[in-house]
Amino acid sequence: MFSPLIKSQPLTDAHKQLLHQQAIAEDSPGAILHDFQILLELLQPNGIALSGVKNLLPMRSLADINQKLSHPIDIKLSRPVLKSYPYINGLYLLLRSSGLALLATQGKKQILTLDPEAMRLWETLNPTERYFNLLGIWLQRANPEAIGGYYEPLGILTKILLFWSRIPDKGAVYENYQRQEDLRLPELYNVALLELFGFIAIERGKTEEGKGWRIKRIKRLPFGNAMMGLLSSLSSNFDFEKLMLSIEKNEPKIVEWQEAIQPYFPEWQNNLAIAEHEFQTGIFVFKVTLHKAWRRIAIPSQLSLDDLSYAILNAFKFDSDHLYEYRYKDRFGLEARVGHPYLEESPSTDDVRIGDLPLHPGSTMIFHFDFGDDWEFQVVLEQVEPPNPKVKKSKILESHGKAPKQYPDWDEEDEWGKYAED
Repeated sequence: MFSPLIKSQPLTDAHKQLLHQQAIAEDSPGAILHDFQILLELLQPNGIALSGVKNLLPMRSLADINQKLSHPIDIKLSRPVLKSYPYINGLYLLLRSSGLALLATQGKKQILTLDPEAMRLWETLNPTERYFNLLGIWLQRANPEAIGGYYEPLGILTKILLFWSRIPDKGAVYENYQRQEDLRLPELYNVALLELFGFIAIERGKTEEGKGWRIKRIKRLPFGNAMMGLLSSLSSNFDFEKLMLSIEKNEPKIVEWQEAIQPYFPEWQNNLAIAEHEFQTGIFVFKVTLHKAWRRIAIPSQLSLDDLSYAILNAFKFDSDHLYEYRYKDRFGLEARVGHPYLEESPSTDDVRIGDLPLHPGSTMIFHFDFGDDWEFQVVLEQVEPPNPKVKKSKILESHGKAPKQYPDWDEEDEWGKYAED
């Protein structure tokens, strides 16, 4: 059952009538569809280069995006970053969590581009379908890890319901920035999304020098009360173990919500169903880089990640008597790990074939070898060539640069001699 800390929100007859009467449009009940489209247009036609190891929107683009949104905010920070703009941060969370965009490596840059096939599906949806798909993605699948935050095991829905239950009927007033710190419970980007989805109205205060977004008052809107009553009734039947498992597997329960919400919004018929990754046959060509040295390695799709590990280590003349793992970001911005069989974690490198990996040309993995010395190889998929039955094992296609020594040279007199004396 759902957490007893969350006060259940009633779904009254008046709420039900309001839901029946509510029309979904680009700017109603909130501006989520309008503003989300602005972010999609930002990636057209060739994508955008992201910033830093967390793959965030570049600082130079933020002020311009802010001015285009329905709720531009006033901030007085010398070097504002993505989290300084809660509306942009929330929209970026939705974008990464939707699967509409793909991350690829081009040279030293990480480029975020729209997936043409996923966008074709998105464009077939009507406004009601887009609205509720985005709502479900936010509350059921999105995780702060996708925007550089920490992984949230139970997702965002629990936080939102708890926050909502603490907003007084007359609204919450924040006299100063210190009182505004109370909003840390659901994070400011979640507060911004509540307004974009039409659940709340936010009265802004005067921004002080050197500080960010100033919230003076938050007021529940009738549509928000009605939707929270409906979501609260649905959430009260959640099985926490089932919920955690679905989040771990990136399986949003949008369809389950649809059965309960569709009577009020019959226009909701279809969903953004991103096709599951299928085994990809062919010869995978990876560029593997360690420090200034790199190797280009070709390997058939039916071989395992274990086979790729040995191919990488042999290419750099490393021995293989240490544990290792692969890390990569999935299309929803979450980190996936595949570990050495001895780690006894699932999945393991001997169970995952190269063709099983949800990679596309430009995708990057980190091959973390030897958890003591922490060697990290960058593994970039450059292309997938057609299958060739004559190619049954990995092959080094190119080799550039001298590989670093796996172990430092021993000083026989200072080190070996010392142990010999002992």
